[in-house]
Parts: sequence; structure tokens; C-alpha cells
Amino acid sequence: MYVYSTKAASVSMMCALVPPHLTTASRVFVKMSAKATTGVKTQGVVSSDSLVIKPPAHPTYDLKAVIKLALAEDAGDIGDVTCMATIPADMEVEAYFLAKENGVVAGIALAEMIFNEVDPSLKVEWSKKDGDSVHKGLQFGKVQGRAHNIVVSERVVLNFMQRMSGIATLTKAMVDAAQPACILETRKTAPGLRLVDKWAVLIGGGKNHRMGLFDMVMIKDNHISVAGGVTNSLKSVDQYLEQNNLQMGVEIETRTLEEIAEVLNYASLTKTSLSRIMLDNMVVPLPDGDVDVTMLEAAVRLIAGRFDTEASGNVTLETVHKIGQTGVTYISSGALTHSVKALDISLKIDTELALQVGRRTNRA
Repeated sequence: MYVYSTKAASVSMMCALVPPHLTTASRVFVKMSAKATTGVKTQGVVSSDSLVIKPPAHPTYDLKAVIKLALAEDAGDIGDVTCMATIPADMEVEAYFLAKENGVVAGIALAEMIFNEVDPSLKVEWSKKDGDSVHKGLQFGKVQGRAHNIVVSERVVLNFMQRMSGIATLTKAMVDAAQPACILETRKTAPGLRLVDKWAVLIGGGKNHRMGLFDMVMIKDNHISVAGGVTNSLKSVDQYLEQNNLQMGVEIETRTLEEIAEVLNYASLTKTSLSRIMLDNMVVPLPDGDVDVTMLEAAVRLIAGRFDTEASGNVTLETVHKIGQTGVTYISSGALTHSVKALDISLKIDTELALQVGRRTNRA
């Protein structure tokens, strides 16, 4: 668990390493060490203390391999020719993370993994943790060490942090608006970044839907069409799970009140593993930009708490509050990850000049 410090002496020692403009009582920087973690393959790159919110578990995902791929994508077969041409190999500097707009920061623990991969001797300190709010112009972290390795790491670190922070920022806004319903993402994630995107949703206060095709049965419209209807698809799933001695959540997508009635009728007559009913596109957009949730409310009343419910379709930051008041258990939004707007964050060695330019362009 993330802690600022438990000993005054530790705080004093940490403050001594921070420039005067960052040493206020409310902004003590915390060093993060690079050791081991659990839940996903990282092969010893970050301490459990750094992981305020751990990444979701996945049986095969190798986060360290993803980091290596991103670094290799940037470096190619030669490396950073600009750094090699302009920066002395032994020069050391401090670079500062600067928020250029308001939002929720995410990717701090992942940034440390990347710095560690490039150069384990780099020292990283933060005044914020994953899930904290940042405001435009705030310096919220620093990295110290060889200039060449900091600059080489910069873009990969920021690419992850900006995307994750954008996801976390929108997730937090939706979570706050949707209460008492819970916000979920979907599988509409950037290819190869599924775990990273879903990690950002957790950091923003949302909950994860299924990680992939392997950890939950989700009967969608195409499955229903091929299986020959709602009842046949549910019957096939129950038989498959029993025959293979599998226990996992089962969700079915419904598009009409008639399909819901068929699901409920099957469940009343048969022992089933069904745990959730998706209410798809039962939120109807109106010409004035509002939405009609009458059908969704009727569906929730029909189900009457016998199963968890999930609203899907036409979910936006503007509509999610009204959807959340219908009584649904969950609201899923693909937009959290497939249409993310990155949060503007930079990493600067000359922070004073960066702030001057930022103020000139209204980005600091």
C-alpha cells in the first residue's frame, strides 16, 4: 500500500533531495523502489509499495515484455541518435513531471517500471500517487540520473501515462455521475494494451468487465443467432460448463423485453449459471440530446433483482447519470478505452522555461 512516510526522519531525508519549490508540507515526495509485484508477469520490476492499485490479473500477459516492445519500437536497431549526438554519456540531470491540464493521474507505477528497464540506477520520486487529482501547472514527480537514459525513456513513459491518465480521468467522472451504478469498461481496448487500459479504469475508480474471452461466458447477439435463440444458447452454456466442470460468471445480452422474459422463464424452470443480464441499447437518444430510459427502467422492473443488470449503449458522460438512476447494477462504456483523450503531461529538465511556454499557450 502507498504511504507518504511513517517516520519523520524519512520525510526529512526525502525532502532534502527535493528542490525548494517542491518541499511544502503537503507535497512530500516518495521514493519508489523497483522490486517485485504480483497478479501479472512483470519479472521483478516494481515494489508492492509502488502499486497503490495493482494491475488486473491475467494468466499470460507479460507487462515487462510490453514495456520492452515499446522501448524497442522507439529505439529501432540503432538507438536514440539525437541523444548520442547531443548529450554527454556521463551527464546527470533532474527532470520533472508537469501536468498541463486538470485530471486524474495514472501510470505512475508503470512509469517506474519503464525507467527501471532502461536504467535501474535512475531515482524516481513522486508527490502524487495513481488515482490522485492533478491540476494544470502542477509538478508532481521527478526523475534523477543519467540524462541520456531519462530522455530515452521520456516518450514511452509519457505515452503510457497520458493514455492511462486520460482513461482514469473519464472513468472517475463517469463513476461520480453514475452512482449508485458501477462503471465498467469493455474489451474495446488498444490491441496489446488490454491490461494497461483496464488497469487505468481501476485507477479511475471503475470496475473491470471480463479480461478476455477466457474468464467469463458472455452470450452476445451473434451467439444467440447461431445457437437458435435465447433459450438454446443458455441451455448450451449450462451444459458446457457442467460437462467441463467449469465455474464462472455467465452474462447474456438482451435487446427486447421479450428476450428478457424468455431468459427469466428459462431461469425459473432450470438450474442455470446465469449471473447477469445485459440490457443492450435500451437507452434511446432523443433529438434534443437527452435520452429516454423508459425501456431500461421497464427491464429493471421486470428482472426485479433476480440477476445483476448491465446497461450498454448510448453511454456518455452526459447520459450516464440518468442511466445510473434506473436501478441497473452496472453501466458499461466502450468509450472509456476506445475513444480516450490523453491527459497532457510532460517531462521537462528546464521546468521554468517549460512553464513560461505553457503559460503563453495556456497549457500551464
